[in-house]
Amino acid sequence: MVQFDTQDAYEVIQDFKNIQEVPELTRETFVPRAGTPLYDAMGKAINDLEHKLAGMPEAARPQRVIVAFVTDGQENSSREFSRSMVQKMIKEKQEKSDWQFVFLSADLDAMEEALSTGVAAASSLLFDKTAHGIASAWQALSCSTRLFRADQVSDVSFTDEDRASQQIEKKKKNRH
Repeated sequence: MVQFDTQDAYEVIQDFKNIQEVPELTRETFVPRAGTPLYDAMGKAINDLEHKLAGMPEAARPQRVIVAFVTDGQENSSREFSRSMVQKMIKEKQEKSDWQFVFLSADLDAMEEALSTGVAAASSLLFDKTAHGIASAWQALSCSTRLFRADQVSDVSFTDEDRASQQIEKKKKNRH
């Protein structure tokens, strides 16, 4: 898990840990800060993961790779990677290595940027900036990941129900 912003362009928070060993994220342990070098974070994450996997014995490598990007804002400060560079990297990993890419965002413009990098619309979810919206997005990703790992679906994607859950929150906000 990596936190990225203009304060620290690529801060590794957790690295190849069993999810059960990772402490819960709280407002104290994971604080959004500054600008969003989204393309830099995406490009570095892909490169770092590729190198980490290449250095592992083949028997220890995961058979399936899921890369999830989560942001609360749109690209506004990348210096190393461009949209086209990230798009090429994602396409290559999808085609040659069958990597799955998922994008969760609280920002509509960021969502459009994700789609332009090659992350499939079905694998992208716009979530509400509420506790329910965030929890619902993580639950949807968890469910989709479980189904993918169990070979019950061919890719990690979100359902109409997942999207409707977020839309309900938006409708509630608009009524008040």
